[in-house]
This record gives sequence, structure tokens and C-alpha cells, in this order.
Amino acid sequence: MKTKIDLNSWNRKEHFEFFINFDEPFFGLTTRLDCTIAYNKSKKEGFSLYLYYLYQTIRAANSIPNFRYRILDGEVWEFDTIHTSTIGIRKDDTFAFTFIEYRESFEEFVMLAQKEKEAVENSTGIRLTENSSRIDVMHYSTLPWIDFTSISHARYYSRNDSMQKITFGKIHDEGGIKILPFSIHAHHALLDGKHIADYLALLQDLLDT
Repeated sequence: MKTKIDLNSWNRKEHFEFFINFDEPFFGLTTRLDCTIAYNKSKKEGFSLYLYYLYQTIRAANSIPNFRYRILDGEVWEFDTIHTSTIGIRKDDTFAFTFIEYRESFEEFVMLAQKEKEAVENSTGIRLTENSSRIDVMHYSTLPWIDFTSISHARYYSRNDSMQKITFGKIHDEGGIKILPFSIHAHHALLDGKHIADYLALLQDLLDT
């Protein structure tokens, strides 16, 4: 379900009109998340740390309205829920796209993610499906081999693209603290730096619980 935003009464109307026609309306930043508590919890309880922080990132996004805004035919829509569009990596080092529907329960989210993992392993190619064109998603990628400090994305400038893009890096240890490089890019017509700051604060809280 989605609801159209009334631009005339929206407090971001001028911001939207200013940024919507930019050749590059996306802005991004790279930061570092403390995954120490999440890491220890995953070891103790035996679940995937990757799926845990993937789940918490989409959970946090669903808690902030601006992260659920999307641009469709020049209008702004707020989706009730957004989902995960990420990648799976095969043993031959090729990757394929996956879609994980959001669930409030981490256990249910893991079950859906596992099904997608199996689908990737039993397929070839990039795996475009009907879910690949959905806009009620956040786009994810992962570079578990690299402790990056900056990243950019390949994308079409001619297409209507307003989905946030998140990339995870290589977790490493700094004095007993587990650090996760984390990059996020977002459409400036829909949200600002303060929204990302609020998102990161909420995400860190979720990782610490």
C-alpha cells in the first residue's frame, strides 16, 4: 500500500522542486558502525551476523517516513513498508539479485533470506525477476573483502530512481571493537542529512540491543 504526498502542503515542497531536476540528485556518505554487541550476540546465539545487520538496517528504515518515500511519475508516494533488494554471492564469485520481503520478526526474515540464498545457488546469471523493478525497496550491496572509506554506484541517470543504496564493508577489529564500514546514498529531493543522521542513530541503537 502507498499514499500520495500532497506536495502543496508538504513542508519539503521547495526542497523537492529544487533537487528533483538535478543531474545527480543523490548524495551519500560513508561511516562506521559499532557491531561489537551484535557480533557477540550472533556468536552466542548462532545466527548470521550479516543477516542480523541487514535486518536491522531495513527495520530502522521502515521506522522513518522519509525513507519510505519514493518518486513515481513526478509525484511523491509514501509506502507503508519497504523491503530489501540485495545480492547473493555464489561459490564461483558471480553475484545475483535477491529480494527479501520485510518481516518484523527476525526469524521470519532469516527464513525468507535463506530461500533467496538457495535460489541464487541453484541459478546462473544476474537473476532479474519481477521484483527487480520494484521501487518499494532499498538497494543493498556488500564488499566483505574491503575496509572501504568511500564508494560510488553504477546507475542509470535517465531512469526514475529514488531508492536508497546501502553498502556494507569488511568487519574488522579495532581494540576489541568490531567496526563495520557502512555507506548510504539517498535522493536529496526526499530526505536530507538530518534524516540520515537520525537513521544512523536509530540503527546503532538497534545493533546495540
